[in-house]
Amino acid sequence: MATGKGESKASLLQNERIRFIVCFFGVFVCYFYYGILQETITRGDYSHAGKKEKFRYATTLVFIQCIINAAFAKILILFFEGSRQDHTKSWLYGLCSLSYLGAMVSSNSALQYVNYPTQVLGKSCKPIPVMILGVTILRKKYTMAKYLCVFLIVTGVALFLYKPNKGSTTSDEQTFGFGEMLLLLSLTLDGLTGVSQDHMRVRYQTGANHMMLNVNLWSTLILGITVLWTGEVWEFLTFTERYPGIVSNILLFGFTSALGQTFIFMTVVYFGPLTCSIITTTRKFFTILGSVLLFGNVISTMQWFGTILVFLGLGLDAKFGKTPKKTTH
Repeated sequence: MATGKGESKASLLQNERIRFIVCFFGVFVCYFYYGILQETITRGDYSHAGKKEKFRYATTLVFIQCIINAAFAKILILFFEGSRQDHTKSWLYGLCSLSYLGAMVSSNSALQYVNYPTQVLGKSCKPIPVMILGVTILRKKYTMAKYLCVFLIVTGVALFLYKPNKGSTTSDEQTFGFGEMLLLLSLTLDGLTGVSQDHMRVRYQTGANHMMLNVNLWSTLILGITVLWTGEVWEFLTFTERYPGIVSNILLFGFTSALGQTFIFMTVVYFGPLTCSIITTTRKFFTILGSVLLFGNVISTMQWFGTILVFLGLGLDAKFGKTPKKTTH
């Protein structure tokens, strides 16, 4: 009887649907609190000796975040995967970290030239380059249902987040083209990140924790050189001396990031980067929808239409969007 119960528990953990639900809610819960902490840190009220300051150390913040992510992944490997060997090529991890960091830098830089809704709309289309580059480079095949579901979800998120800018200025029009180019670059790099992750999991059966560890180690190296070269890290340390309360928020921010990344890499390894990009795209949608429902904000007709499209896309993807599995001999 005991062995039967043990086997049933093991089979429950191996169940694809249960695993997907764990990954789905893990990403949502962790990154919901992560977003609150991020806004608290970057947009907090910092006043010292009658002077107000702004947090201008985003690169150092991401640097600390990558260090905590790598340490968290190393602990998981030591406790749960001590005997498992990782045969993934180191240069693949380096390539993945370059495209990942490049996408973040490009999207953040785009905010200097386009407004925030435009940047959000661009990043909401992340599943599209992941799918396109997966088809062209890795020769992946998706069902027509999968294409339709991605289109519905992306369109729904775009309609929900879109707010017509009634007071656009001519200065924005002059630099909008360059901002669009940066967003296009960011999306392309997002797609390359997805392709490299997909190649690692298919070719080398890369584990979620090993992928998380090595991508963050490479990112730590790149960002460490950057913050030392620019001197930002020393300015950041001086800032924390003036406002020591920020340290606990940063550590908690890093922990929620590490836990959230664990679920993200689990999703990539078990379900692929396209499914992961769909989850992370809809996460923002549900977060905004939740705030609207909780605080009683008015939803426009266009936003309700976008809501229906997202739920329709998710429902169709759950029922018809699975890619046929290849039989192995």
